[in-house]
This record gives sequence, structure tokens and C-alpha cells, in this order.
Amino acid sequence: MPSDTSAASANNIVKLAEVLPAHLRDPQVGIVCGSGLGTLAGSITERIIVPYSALEGFGESTVPGHRSELAFGKVGDVPVVAMLGRFHAYEGYSLDTVVYPIRLMAALGVKDLIITNAAGSLKADVPVGTIVVIDDHIALPLLTGLNPLRGPVSRPGAARFVPLSDAYARPLRLAAFRAAHDLGLPRSALAEGAYAWVSGPTYETRGEAALLASAGASVVGMSTVPEVVAARDEGLRVLVLSLVTNMVVGVVRGTSGGSVREELDAEIAGMALERPPTPTVSHEEVLQVGKLKAEVMRRLVEKIIISLPPTSAGA
Repeated sequence: MPSDTSAASANNIVKLAEVLPAHLRDPQVGIVCGSGLGTLAGSITERIIVPYSALEGFGESTVPGHRSELAFGKVGDVPVVAMLGRFHAYEGYSLDTVVYPIRLMAALGVKDLIITNAAGSLKADVPVGTIVVIDDHIALPLLTGLNPLRGPVSRPGAARFVPLSDAYARPLRLAAFRAAHDLGLPRSALAEGAYAWVSGPTYETRGEAALLASAGASVVGMSTVPEVVAARDEGLRVLVLSLVTNMVVGVVRGTSGGSVREELDAEIAGMALERPPTPTVSHEEVLQVGKLKAEVMRRLVEKIIISLPPTSAGA
């Protein structure tokens, strides 16, 4: 309930004041680290780690590649706070718990939120290793009732109906591409596109992938959108960077496994028709690509934070 959230945040702010020096108690930028991307904390100086277990309202990250810790410190001269592991609805957490760290960040004074994730590509021209700057989302769970804003408003005076057409702040997206240019990354390193949120924990079927691709999504994943919704409810500007860690099965031609009727017809005709096994995706694959691209993501996020436009620049 909103009152519980407010009370937890007030208690947590008191607890954090006991362990953080004054100049780190008011972070300006919040960071959410996706699967295998916790090395983003390597850009944080004066780093102080606070375990989730020390704070009210936090769950425990149970997914490999996620740590149950907040990291406070600075990137350049900018005070920041980073979630080194997130929570997912598929872990059994309520959406209130999934998004609570975002609400705490807002209570601490965060104005800009940078969310990273590992995602599967729904487009053949968005290969593994691409960093997709998200400009929109498609969220079937939101449309069917799994929404973090369902229930009483989050706090007195909060909007009942939160617009999401402007959820992904244009100045921050521009800052991401400018940072990539300044770092000398190739043009192909970054792309733009929409993120499709699915609840997980199963990966998509070929039919589901085709549906999401036809709806206009470039990448698909099992996180992020609830955090975006809560961030917008709190008035934060949002930037989402999706690292493509795998091609969704069925996106590339020839990965469907083919027709079993054709296989039977060949068998009846006395012909051998070999079919390769239908490929699948594993979380180990996701973590491996995250590890390979961790340094690029770290440098990019660091450069973005140092060069962020002021919040007065608008959404």
C-alpha cells in the first residue's frame, strides 16, 4: 500500500543517513543494472555498498547475474545510486516490490534514471551485441492488468492516470548517442527501437516472437517496463539501454525447424530429410554476452552521466 511505501522510504532514508557521508545522501542519477551488467558499478568512485537486506521493502535478487546490493558514490562529480540487481515479477515478487527501489531513489532526490537490461532481438538487422536505445515499449502484461500503478495512487497528489507516450526522455536518448559518438563507437554499436515486456520466465515461442515483431518491437525482455512506469509516476526522466544478448528463435530464417509433414513425405518417398534441432536460448548465453560487452556499457553509461543535460531541458 502507498502508506507502507512512504513509511518504508522514510525509515530507509534514516538508515542510509547513518552509513552515507552527507555528499552521497542526495543522488541525482539512479542506475538499474541488468543481467550480467553489474560491472557498471566499476565507474562509481567513493563507492559505499548497502545490502538489500539492510533496507525495508527490498526483496532478494535470485537470478544469476544480479547482486542484492545498492551502490552509492559518484560518477565524475555526479552523485549516483545503482541497483546491482533487480527484482522480477516471475521471481514471485509483487509489482510493488519490483518497483519499490525506484520509489526510494525518487525519495532520495534522483531526477534521472538509467535502466539497463539484457534483451533478445526480434529483428535480423539488430544483431547480438547491439545496444538499443529504447524509444517506446509494448507491454502486454500492462494491457491485461499486471500494472504497478493498479490500486490506490502511490502518494497524495499523484496522478491517477499516468501518460507513457513520453516515457523515454528525448534529451537522455540524444545524450546516449552523443556519448557513443564522443567515445568513438561505431555507428552500428547503437540502434533505436521499442522494447516488448513479457512476464517470463519462459522465453518466447516462435509465434509470440512473430506477434511482437509485427507489433513493432525491436527487442523483448522480462523486466524494465514496471520500473519505467513507476519512474514516470514519480516524475523521473528515463533512459533505457537494452543490450542484445541473443537472437529470438524464429527471427532468423531457417531456425523454425521446418514442417514435419515435409519430413514425413520425404520418409514415405524413401528420401532422407535431415532437420537440425530447433535452437533454444539459455541464460548462460545472456550472461556471456553481457560479460563481453560489459566494458562498452560501463564506458557508455559513465559518459552519459557526466554529460547529462539539466532536467530543465524537458522530457
